[in-house]
Amino acid sequence: MAKKLSLLFSTLLLIVGSFFMSVNPALAATYEVKMGTDAGQLAFEPSNLTIKSGDTVKWVNNKLYPHNVSFEDSSLESHKQLLFSPGDSYETTFADPGTYTYYCEPHRGAGMVGKIVVE
Repeated sequence: MAKKLSLLFSTLLLIVGSFFMSVNPALAATYEVKMGTDAGQLAFEPSNLTIKSGDTVKWVNNKLYPHNVSFEDSSLESHKQLLFSPGDSYETTFADPGTYTYYCEPHRGAGMVGKIVVE
């Protein structure tokens, strides 16, 4: 009786395990935002981005530096340190749904503002 129960349990475990291995879980994505456009404008590219909860945004220093990322009215930590070298970057993972407005402190007056919408 114990052998049959053990065999039944093993078979059930194999079936359930196979099911979970075949399910493709949704993976969080990483999106890149350029700090300074390829054309040399003082802007984030893209300036508006819609992502899902758990996704990460990577801001990459591109042109006309220095740049940084400061969030308006948010519980998110701003990246106040200025980036001077092309390719330098910051990353933020967004857990909570909402709209997050951000800007580059040295170039805010020039219109370097962006928005992340987290669904």
